[in-house]
Amino acid sequence: MQYETQAVYVISVAAELAGMHPQTLRIYERRGLVQPARTAGGKQRRYSNADIAQLLRIAELAELGMNLEGIRQVMALENQVAQLKQAVAQLQSQLERATANVKKSYGLVPLNQITNQTTMIFSRNPHPLDEER
Repeated sequence: MQYETQAVYVISVAAELAGMHPQTLRIYERRGLVQPARTAGGKQRRYSNADIAQLLRIAELAELGMNLEGIRQVMALENQVAQLKQAVAQLQSQLERATANVKKSYGLVPLNQITNQTTMIFSRNPHPLDEER
């Protein structure tokens, strides 16, 4: 699911939205579980809807009994899976375009159309030996 990545929430609001204490968010940031944006001076954290969703996922995994290192690893793997799915979708799209270009360039007809046409031809014009059997 895609979430808005524009950082708009200060830490107190983000903590309230995630149902956590602000100090918990600071701990998660130190552990690398969430990376909120910072203001121009770098002093204030700004959390996005994507960050809030990530905090809720952390809470969900913690509720299952996972420690912070386990949560970090699971989230890293989930991110990797999402990236791989996106790469597969892009490759699938490229393959479909390339296949269409080859068919267009060589005037190729899909095999199932050939099979259907062949079946129709033979059903209308049976082979003489087939009638003897």
